[in-house]
Parts: sequence; C-alpha cells; structure tokens
Amino acid sequence: MKREHLEDYVLTIPDFPEPGIMFRDITSLIQDPDGLQDSVNGLVDSLKGVDCDAVLGLESRGFIFGTAIAYKLQKGFIPVRKKGKLPRETVSMAYDLEYGKAEIEIHKDAIKPGQKVVIVDDLIATGGTIEAACKLVEMLGGEVSRISVVMELAGLHGRDKLKGYDVRSLICYEGK
Repeated sequence: MKREHLEDYVLTIPDFPEPGIMFRDITSLIQDPDGLQDSVNGLVDSLKGVDCDAVLGLESRGFIFGTAIAYKLQKGFIPVRKKGKLPRETVSMAYDLEYGKAEIEIHKDAIKPGQKVVIVDDLIATGGTIEAACKLVEMLGGEVSRISVVMELAGLHGRDKLKGYDVRSLICYEGK
C-alpha cells in the first residue's frame, strides 16, 4: 500500500531501548517495497547537482541505502565499519554514542586525496557517528560533498556536530 508521506512507513516504538525513548524503527520502511523505493529515490534526489566520486555508507543500515544509491549514481561504495571488521590496513576514529562510546574504521586505501564523497546513513541522532565518518574521509585526504540521511532526530542536536557540512534529511522528528 503506497503511503502519502515517507514518515508514514516508520513505526514508533515507545520506551525502547529504555523508558522515555521513542524509537523510530526504520525496518518497517525498508520492508515495504514502496517505502524502500521512496526512501532510496528521496536520497538520490537529495544528491542532485552534487559532485561526487563515491558513496560512503555507515554500518549497518547505511549499507542498505548507500549501496542502492551508489548503484543508481554509478559510483563506487565505501563501507565504514565497526572496529575490527575490515580485513586490510585501516584508519579508525573513536566517537561518543547516545548511550556510550564506539569506534569505526575504513580501509586506508578507500579514499584517494581529492576524492569527493557523499555520506549516506539511515539516521542522524547525536551526530557522533557521522562526524567520525567525516573525519575519516578528511584524514585520508577526501572531501565530504554532502551528508544525506533518511531521518533526523532534531531534539538530539546532531547537526551541531556537523556544522560546516551540507546535511540533508528526508524526515525530521523534532524530539529525541
């Protein structure tokens, strides 16, 4: 069933993973053929006019959207993974999560100096993961052309960590 707005595909789960949190479940969006198509097309549209050489996606839901977008744009896909998951030489970046700390990494040869990269993910919450990905791109000499996500939790102020970057979201929830 085709829904009128993209956010109509997203289920809200109260009190998950802890009391007071309204969890926005994106799996309901990607399980629906129209929701998946609408979100991928929306992300592709958000990248119109952007000069890029590759699409970078963050583990794990950024892989879902990022590979589809890379395919549609006829660009390569660069995975950013949790520490210890990539087989070749890597560079890594630690960051704060909403509920703790984590570290992500990228293959050291994934980005060439001067390469323009778009970063795709499912969500901006506190902005820590995407900020760390931006730092990895820049550490390798690349340039972040745009950041595009399906949804943003504006109440967590993730954009504050991403000042200076061109950020687009398809859905914006005012709360947390």
